[in-house]
Amino acid sequence: MRIISGDFGGRKLKAVPGMKTRPTTDKIKENIFNIIGPYFQGGTVLDMYAGSGGLSIEAVSRGMDRAILIDKQFAAIKTINENIKVTKSADQFTVLKGDAKKIIHSLATKEYQFDLVFFDPPYALQTIEQDIIDLIKLHLLKEDVTIICEISDEVVLPDKIGFLGKQREQHYGITKIVIFKGELEK
Repeated sequence: MRIISGDFGGRKLKAVPGMKTRPTTDKIKENIFNIIGPYFQGGTVLDMYAGSGGLSIEAVSRGMDRAILIDKQFAAIKTINENIKVTKSADQFTVLKGDAKKIIHSLATKEYQFDLVFFDPPYALQTIEQDIIDLIKLHLLKEDVTIICEISDEVVLPDKIGFLGKQREQHYGITKIVIFKGELEK
C-alpha cells in the first residue's frame, strides 16, 4: 500500500495486521480519487471506519485540509498513527479510538461539518444507511458533501438517503464502491 498522489505521493503505508480489516487496494483507491477529485481545494474529511487510514491520508495528500479518523480496534489505531507519521503533517489528522456511532455525537457538539466522508466498515457489520441518516440528523454534512461507501457487492444501498443522491456505483469483484453526493436545492 502507498499514498498514490499529492503532497505525500509515493510514501509507503502499513496495513493493519490480522484479519479484522480489509485494506482498500491501491487500484480501487486510485479509481475512487479519479472519480471524486482527483485533487481538492481544502475541506474536512471524516473516515468512520478508518482501518489503516489510507483513504483519509490520500485525501489530505490531494488537498483536503484535515481528516478525522475513527476506529475502535487497537491495532488499527496504532497503524493509523504510524501511517500519519509518514506524512510528517500530523497536525492535519485527528485520530479517535472508539465506536464511530458514539463518537459522531460528540463531533456534533463541536460544530464539525464534513465535505468528504468515507465508509469502509467490516462487511458483516454494514450499517451505512443508518450511519448516513445519523450524520444528517446531527448536521455533520455540508450541503455538497461527497460520501464514498466501500461495501460488499451483495449490499444494496438506496438511490436516495435524505438530501443525498446516489451518483455512481462501481463493482470490483466482491467489492462495490457507491458514491453519494449532496443534492443542492434548486
